[in-house]
Amino acid sequence: MQPTAGDWDSTGETRAMTRDSVPEICKDPKFILGGADRTDICQGQLGDCWLLAAIASLTMNKEVLARVVPPDQTFDRGYAGIFHFQFWQHNHWLDVVVDDRLPCVRNKLVFLHSADNDEFWSALLEKAYAKLNGSYEALKGGATLEALEDFTGGVGEVYETKKAPADLFTILKKALDRGSMMGCSIDITSSAESEAQTTTGLVKGHAYSITGLEEVNYRGGKVKLIRVRNPWGQVEWNGPWSDNSREWSIVDKAVKTRLLENATDDGEFWMEFEDFKANYDRVEICNLTPDSLTDDTKKKWDINMLEGSWIRGSTAGGCRNFIDTFWTNPQFKLKLEDADSDGQCSVIVALMQKNRRKLRKEGLDLETIGFTVYEAPNDEDHLGKDYFRFNASKARSRTYINMREVSERFSLPPGSYLLVPTIFQPHKEADFAVRIFSESKAKAIEMGTTVDADLPDPPLPSPPEEETAEEKGLRQLFEQIAGSDQAISASELQDVLNGVLSRRKEIKFDGLSMNTCHSIINMMDVDNSGMIEFQEFKVFWEKLKKWMMLFLSFDTDRSGRMSSYELRSALKAAGMQLNNKLLQLIALRFGDENFEIDFDDYLTCIVRLENMFRVFQAFDTRNTGEITLNFQQFLLLSMNV
Repeated sequence: MQPTAGDWDSTGETRAMTRDSVPEICKDPKFILGGADRTDICQGQLGDCWLLAAIASLTMNKEVLARVVPPDQTFDRGYAGIFHFQFWQHNHWLDVVVDDRLPCVRNKLVFLHSADNDEFWSALLEKAYAKLNGSYEALKGGATLEALEDFTGGVGEVYETKKAPADLFTILKKALDRGSMMGCSIDITSSAESEAQTTTGLVKGHAYSITGLEEVNYRGGKVKLIRVRNPWGQVEWNGPWSDNSREWSIVDKAVKTRLLENATDDGEFWMEFEDFKANYDRVEICNLTPDSLTDDTKKKWDINMLEGSWIRGSTAGGCRNFIDTFWTNPQFKLKLEDADSDGQCSVIVALMQKNRRKLRKEGLDLETIGFTVYEAPNDEDHLGKDYFRFNASKARSRTYINMREVSERFSLPPGSYLLVPTIFQPHKEADFAVRIFSESKAKAIEMGTTVDADLPDPPLPSPPEEETAEEKGLRQLFEQIAGSDQAISASELQDVLNGVLSRRKEIKFDGLSMNTCHSIINMMDVDNSGMIEFQEFKVFWEKLKKWMMLFLSFDTDRSGRMSSYELRSALKAAGMQLNNKLLQLIALRFGDENFEIDFDDYLTCIVRLENMFRVFQAFDTRNTGEITLNFQQFLLLSMNV
């Protein structure tokens, strides 16, 4: 027995919480007793009803249950004090191992437990899921769909009952018949309503499982019924078609027996479907495969999985409301070719933010996410601001919402499309995964992955007699500082450039740093002397004038700074293309807390990149885009950057 924390009972006295091994809790424990079913899920003191509702649905699909909860585990043969469970995480199945110590107070389980005191699979499953997400604390509050996806790797869909299609009952029935798992809930308007019980026995802000749908003969007509389960294992609907309601007395006895079985106060109850829609606000469906629930045709789906990150200062551009940065978000190109019989292509897009529940301990929570789909032009890389300014979207997520996953089903004509996943507000960070399900083979790729440079050879320096007035002035200043050797070091270059640039009123900056000047020397020093001569300086000056004009075109308010989000465009204009990962790293290195880059950092960045590209091209003698370096070459490459 190990102490863990304290809790309070109803009298206000502290009760010691301990972590007890299962054999300490029960003399004859069983992992699974008489089969795992939904009566084994009784909520404890942890606010994870969303998870429990998902576990209840899991027990209805024995094949999926056996994967998540391997049944060949026991407290008897070869027992080693550990158990393992499997969960789906971002397109991979993870095996999670836990010991058998469970939180207890006075030798009783505090959290999830079975109705049978000697059965422990559900309590151990909850512990494994808590480990997956970092802690029990991380399980407080959530959406049933999140856990259902972690149990199945399926794709989720959400219906609002007040705005649902007319055939919602048929959709739910087909989903249940195909093994899909479902939950439902009642919205709250304030935190005070959370888990408040209504006069009809329903609980607001609480997750329920949907466990059955039936049509029964009643007074000469058909009545649609839905069976719902409260993971508390008690507190039920007390309206029409509840366990002891008079409606059952008119139903055929065999049907009544089959549907009610041995009805007790176990948290499970029937409702008329119209009452269900009137009282519940949201239905969540996790389809084991994304087969359509709206028709009778079984379809094969092709799946594309893409991953990315929103990083502030480079790829965290926010939604379409923020047009100046929206275009900087990660972009994915989707090509749909084979249409259905109606000339359309069926596609499901599911955007998931990764690891947010685990990051709660760091003060982070779910971001508000969504996505937009545009028609994509041919042969275009990462699209710029003007494209989104002048082109309307073809499809989008219905809303931006702070859920782990947002998914939508679309019918689009064949063609190329651009998917832009975003957080609602700019400058918010998160990792994400996009799953794209299509009926026919589809290609999905990330845009902006090109790393390349088109760097023209520098112009030959002009002879002294052909120098312009500007060049003659530079020569005079250069010779004053250089001395008899007619070459300048990094510190002398700093004096020259600061002296020249300080006279240019359009550039506002505090002077170039020594690091910037060392980078310039590395780029222009062709004889490896550690210094540059005037002819080398003249070539650099021509480059610098071009880079200054680029900087000024992005320094729109003449503050001496440019937005780090514009770095992609600035580098492209300078002849260099970088992918998202490199842009993210560079923006983090050179951007300040306001996501801006001053002229000195801009110049350091662009000089180092050009130097890097030129050195790489020197080693890439076969133009393959790949090089192999020995240690000496690696050191040479590093020192030149």
